[in-house]
This record gives sequence, C-alpha cells and structure tokens, in this order.
Amino acid sequence: MTVTEPSVAKRRASARDRLLVAANELFDAEGIQTVGVDRIIEHAAVSRGSFYNNFESKEQLIHTYLLGHHERTTIRLSEAIARQSDPRQKILAVFDTQAEQFRQPDFNGCAFVAASAEAPAGGVVDRDAAEFRTWIRTMFADLAEQAGAPDPGQLGGQLHVLYDGAGLTARMDRDPDIAAATRAAVETLIDSAHL
Repeated sequence: MTVTEPSVAKRRASARDRLLVAANELFDAEGIQTVGVDRIIEHAAVSRGSFYNNFESKEQLIHTYLLGHHERTTIRLSEAIARQSDPRQKILAVFDTQAEQFRQPDFNGCAFVAASAEAPAGGVVDRDAAEFRTWIRTMFADLAEQAGAPDPGQLGGQLHVLYDGAGLTARMDRDPDIAAATRAAVETLIDSAHL
C-alpha cells in the first residue's frame, strides 16, 4: 500500500485562516483603519479573489476579527472564574487574568476600544463593541450577585470601570504594573461592599 503525500492545499492553512491571522497581527499592531485590504492580502499571501471569496468586505473581516477576540476573551475569563470556588476570588480572577494579558509582549490594548474609536457610530463594528461591553458588564454584575452584593448592578458597573481603566492605562502608559494598583482598588471596593 502506498502512502500518498497530503496535497499542498491541505498542508497549508486555508486562505480564510491566513487572512484572519494576518488581520489579527496587523490590526492588533497598527489599528483597523490604518491597515488596508491590500496589506492584509499581501501579509496573508493570498489573492484578491481569495479575499473576496471569504469576506464580502473589510467590514466583514473586521467583524470576524472582533468575534474572535470576543470568543477568546470570554473563554479566558470564564475559565479563570471557573477555577475559583469563592465568589470574591472569582472577581479577582478576572483582574488577575487581565494582568496576564498586560504582560504579553504583543499587548496593544483592547481591540474593541480601538475598533470602536475608529468606526462610524451605529455600524457593525460599533454593535460588536457594544455586545462585548454588555457581556463584560453582565459578567461583573453576575459575579457581584454571586458574592452577595446588595446592589450587584452598581458594583458590577464599578468593576467594569476599573477593568476598562486598567486596560486603557496599561496600553497608553505602557505600564503592565497598573494591574497591581487595579487589583488593590478592586479589593478595597469589594471590602467596602462587605463581601
């Protein structure tokens, strides 16, 4: 019996996968609006036809890119929360996970903040960012409720502000150590809520 070599196409990542990898690398490093379709096509080593066979437009590629970020963040935070049994530690696990992201050499801030700052109001990108923010805010409110906060919505909102503020500070000041100050602020906030 002869073993056949897999086809070149099967050995290489699909054009769609290469386009998404290229979009992630370029968008994360340089921003969504500054990177054009031609740069993505060149970086992915695909043809223009391959791009348009996989994505109707750059906006659809951005939408897919943001969905990937949403999914990865959701998984990362959900897994960190699930590893804890104490409700207080579940909240702190979110900030510890965020601190790990700050220390990554390619950390360049929140993709949703960057995308929404560059996108027209009411468009697909704006909606994607709003959905992500709703998920984060709901996660914090749910964690606050599980911890027994008298007003889970208020505490959840305060935690969300600290989460967003830490991300912006880490990005703008290039200061991953802000995570320690943020964690201390979260602990003070939790203590003041008597959790």
